[in-house]
Amino acid sequence: MNFALSVLRLMCLAWLLPVVLLKGSNTQNQRRHKEVYLGENTRHKHGGRIDFKTKKSDSTKSLLIKSEQLLRIEDHDFAMRPGFGGSAIPVGIDVQVESIDSISEVNMDFTMTLYLRHYWQDDRLAFPSSNNKSRTFDARLVKKIWVPDVFFVHSKRSFIHDTTMENIMLRVYPDGNILYSVRITVTALCSMDFSRFPLDTQNCSLELESCEYDNAYNENDLMLYWKNGNDSLRTDEIALSQFFIEEFHPSFGLAFYSSTGWYNRLYINFILRRHIFFFMLQTYFPTMLMVMLSWVSFWIDRRAVPARVSLGITTVLTMSTIITGVSASMPQVSYVKAVDIYLWASFLFVFLSVIEYAAVNYFTTVEEMKKLQKGKLPVSYDATQAMAYDGCFHDDIDVSPFPELPTTPSTTRTIPPRASSTEPPPTEGTRLWRKRSVGKNIRFIMSNSYMIDSYSRIIFPVAYLLFNIIYWCIYS
Repeated sequence: MNFALSVLRLMCLAWLLPVVLLKGSNTQNQRRHKEVYLGENTRHKHGGRIDFKTKKSDSTKSLLIKSEQLLRIEDHDFAMRPGFGGSAIPVGIDVQVESIDSISEVNMDFTMTLYLRHYWQDDRLAFPSSNNKSRTFDARLVKKIWVPDVFFVHSKRSFIHDTTMENIMLRVYPDGNILYSVRITVTALCSMDFSRFPLDTQNCSLELESCEYDNAYNENDLMLYWKNGNDSLRTDEIALSQFFIEEFHPSFGLAFYSSTGWYNRLYINFILRRHIFFFMLQTYFPTMLMVMLSWVSFWIDRRAVPARVSLGITTVLTMSTIITGVSASMPQVSYVKAVDIYLWASFLFVFLSVIEYAAVNYFTTVEEMKKLQKGKLPVSYDATQAMAYDGCFHDDIDVSPFPELPTTPSTTRTIPPRASSTEPPPTEGTRLWRKRSVGKNIRFIMSNSYMIDSYSRIIFPVAYLLFNIIYWCIYS
């Protein structure tokens, strides 16, 4: 019986042996093909050199797994802040301003690029280390742990730089201290006062505060503070085209919200003083030249109507263009700016020069008409000659002087002798003054219209010079 069982086992083994050998050969062939395929790919990537280490798992992947295990990320709920339910967690802030990219007066905002660094301690991320060295991670680990939700108050736009990767750095120390740094560009509101523009100085600030969620961190949960006091704010060499940065300093304050309470708020304050040279070249110097150009008409003959009128209209239109250009580059504020005072005062001087010639031309015409009415006109007098006295030059009219009027007894004026006076005659070197009323002086100037130009040559420059002295003393 035992012999029969042994024979049966041998027969079964003999029948299964070819099947096992065939399966083993197929497995070896598949493995050989896989190695050949791997070798071809590796040879293609490494220039013909086969690197059999690629068959192993990625070392960086295994390091990441080890790091997450080292920090015990899966063992804690990082949706809650460190020490939840206990005292407030202090979060230190350190800022390095890289650049101020732009300042817009029209939109009343500024754009700043900065490095925002957070410092806090989270005992949940403490790890043993023999050499006490920190570990640095990128943005992928930041999404798995708790970080302070700090935002910029009055921010219009902001973004984290992501070229070539997100500019985020997380550094964890063995004792649980954490440094979280991020590179941000933010556009924030700056309430500017343009009453002294362009001789103004603007105070702007970038405000940082804890984010306002339903479970927002008030002062009982999170406390923001400057890490190193006044040294917490550092700046690179910043040069602006229209402003000079007078001061950069941090400050601290509190903000109250009726629904959630008090919040810590940090301020990055900076003072900007505007460069005046650009506006001197673009606004003030052209305005001064236009005003001085309007004075040229005072030296042009009063009968040259086309010359004086065209000069006055040109200066008025040029001043209107300058005022429009300045207004287009400024916000529509409801108060008067310093540049508006200067431009409109200069426009008034230009406009008065045009009005001055209108008065001169009118009084000249009235004066000539009175002279024609007082004299007896000859019979040969033509009406076209009278047109020559309308204040314009007429090249096609020959204006001859009036013929002398004959002397007749009716036209002869008898001067009565002066009554004798007991007053002694004036001695040599004395000057007689005749008092005239204001009305007589005005009538005298109207009858001698050429004197208006003479007075204007002095009054206009002196008045404009006095205006400039007062203006620059007030606003400089």
